[in-house]
Amino acid sequence: MALKSLAAFHFLYPGWLLAIPPLLAFALWRHWKSRRAGRWGEILETDLLDALRLDEDGRHRSPWVTLALAWTLAALALAGPAWRRVPSAAYREPADWVVVLDLSPSMNAADLPPNRVTRAHYLIEDLLRAARDARVALIVFSGDAHTVVPLTDDVATIQSLLDPLVPSIMPQPGHALAPALDQAASLLRQAGSRDGHVIVLADGFDDPAQAFAAAERLRALGATVDAVGVGTVAGAPEPDGDGFVRDTAGRIVLSKLRVDRLQQLATTGGGRYWSVGAAQGLIDHLDAARRSPLAQARIDPGARVAAWRNEGYWLLLPLLLVAATLARRGWL
Repeated sequence: MALKSLAAFHFLYPGWLLAIPPLLAFALWRHWKSRRAGRWGEILETDLLDALRLDEDGRHRSPWVTLALAWTLAALALAGPAWRRVPSAAYREPADWVVVLDLSPSMNAADLPPNRVTRAHYLIEDLLRAARDARVALIVFSGDAHTVVPLTDDVATIQSLLDPLVPSIMPQPGHALAPALDQAASLLRQAGSRDGHVIVLADGFDDPAQAFAAAERLRALGATVDAVGVGTVAGAPEPDGDGFVRDTAGRIVLSKLRVDRLQQLATTGGGRYWSVGAAQGLIDHLDAARRSPLAQARIDPGARVAAWRNEGYWLLLPLLLVAATLARRGWL
């Protein structure tokens, strides 16, 4: 065991060792200078010169050797001698989730009672309760995209803002997803995220080429895009101010869930497609991603790594004893 420790011996901060030679050279030179009588030796006899020195026993005492010893001990301690490893808590990088919520007019359809946007709110609340130490951001989109909350671990703030998020608050109607995905990429990039998750809650989008390109950019950034279909394939009428949206022939238009586009979006972004009723499966999927071997050391609260232990504190006691010798009157 002793031989093994000796073989593993090293300094954690070896740069401090460079401070020892200059100080030792200076201390030895000063000690040598103090031992000489200077030009007084050419005038006075050695015995008389020793008698004139203000020492208790006539011997000359120099502080430089003791100072050199103290400095050497201090430098060795600062250099961090180490020869054994001890378990240490690993750095935990939080998971980053960016929720992208569709607030286009079609989200008012009531095929999922009470309506699509309310069901999306329920799913977001489930995600927030499962977030634990994850950072969550919220982006909404219709004709354009807006960041409601950037990445934060204060999920209570996001919960308090959910109720007012309905299609009627959006300044520009439409169904453009790509700008929202680009904003998600910007948030993850600013946070330095390496394995973020973007969760899109929507019933479809009208810019597939641009949205798929944005999903590819997110995947290149290291993020995963999951899509949640909010609605039904059969569809439901889309409410407007005077009843329901109608076509040019006066017939009520059914707003249907675009499963094909959402599935292709998830495939392009390296994620999975989920129905709104599979919320627990999505949460389990996100939780499993946090426990993956790749993310374990950064996310698992119980993660441990073997770190070299700094044993420099063993030199503090002899350093204090030497310092006390320098401070005591009459010793030098």
